[in-house]
Amino acid sequence: MKFLDLCKVYIRSGGGGSGCVSFRREKFIEFGGPDGGDGGNGGSVWAEAVEGLNTLIDFRYQQHFFAKSGQQGMGSQRTGKTGDDIVLRVPVGTEIIDEDEESVIADLTEVGQRILLAKGGNGGWGNLHFKSSTNRSPSRANPGQEGVERTLWLRLKLIADSGLVGLPNAGKSTFLAAVSNARPKIADYPFTTLVPNLGVVGVDGREFVMADIPGLIEGASEGRGLGTQFLAHVERCSVLLHLVDGTSEDVVTDYETIVTELDAYAEELGNKPRIVALNKIDALDDETIAERRAALEEVSDGKVFVISGAANKGLQDVLRAILSEIDAANVVDEDPAPWQP
Repeated sequence: MKFLDLCKVYIRSGGGGSGCVSFRREKFIEFGGPDGGDGGNGGSVWAEAVEGLNTLIDFRYQQHFFAKSGQQGMGSQRTGKTGDDIVLRVPVGTEIIDEDEESVIADLTEVGQRILLAKGGNGGWGNLHFKSSTNRSPSRANPGQEGVERTLWLRLKLIADSGLVGLPNAGKSTFLAAVSNARPKIADYPFTTLVPNLGVVGVDGREFVMADIPGLIEGASEGRGLGTQFLAHVERCSVLLHLVDGTSEDVVTDYETIVTELDAYAEELGNKPRIVALNKIDALDDETIAERRAALEEVSDGKVFVISGAANKGLQDVLRAILSEIDAANVVDEDPAPWQP
């Protein structure tokens, strides 16, 4: 299945049916009077978050969604049939954005969450509604209300507890494959990962979801490489794991490159809790590991883990640190301060 996280859709709700002008005509009833029914309401357009989807690829092949219009009213006080609704079934984590690509209409983050995108038009009144003591035989009826037509963007942000960031070939896919059930493509050339991957990670009897996104390079915020088009998938993460390739000649520059791109993308993303790990230590001697770890700790002002995804070294320690940050982000104050005027 192809991965698609941004698409445009065109929607239109159904128009209301027009009211009916009709008069009762029955044998032996001299003054039947008006009996025109109302028109039916038009169908609405909804969006609903459902399970089992992790891409918007279905909207690549169908972009127009038009709800049915209501049926017009009929004689004998019969109301027209209401038009059928249309439901856009989207993955959990989908944002509904207005045509200007800036205004967020809704953010569907839970299964079953629904949002009304375009309300169907009301049906028009039949001439029965206009009967009065001074107008015994009204010959007017209302037309139905027109439907609403909109152009919207759907943007998917995967739901994950933690995210992997780093330069291409930093070992992110190898790390994810080593600690989770995910099987991303792994190769010895840059940009092996072309789409985000999700994996369920288990540590100390608990589980959390980790997202691996394609590697960033210098100038990604300006559109170089794959740019920052996939960084939206780690916006919801509680913590980021920053992997630095230990075999690089300048680990400090590699670290600062990613930090610069995160800050350039969004201040919120740059300020997220970040755990730094020096990867591929199985290819280094102890002296080189100590030297490069010290350099990273100096520039990052924090602890740096030394790991190897390929050799399965140091993975449990870094996973426990990630889980600790996730727990800290999810803490809810159970005894809030009493309200005071």
